[in-house]
Amino acid sequence: MNEMLGAELQQLTHRGSSRLRIYEREEFRGQMMEFTEDCPQVHEEFNYHDIHSCNVLEGHWIFYEQPSYRGRQYYLRPGEYRRYTEWGAVTPKGGDITDQ
Repeated sequence: MNEMLGAELQQLTHRGSSRLRIYEREEFRGQMMEFTEDCPQVHEEFNYHDIHSCNVLEGHWIFYEQPSYRGRQYYLRPGEYRRYTEWGAVTPKGGDITDQ
């Protein structure tokens, strides 16, 4: 059992470069911002409180619903997320992002 859990945790740990693009509108439209490291207050960098779509180009990321790494957390693997519902969010509100 512990070996299985260890293997799963190892898969979640990403070693290497990380790159994420977030967009103000669905389907990768509107203003775009690219991140390669943690951003503790996305709304200050991005000038929007909502993130409607994103593209995880490299690495694994966690979105937090509120600033200061609070609220719901959403784990994102590499891939395209055309709408916030595709990463499991109920609203497009975004607080912080961190790479794993």
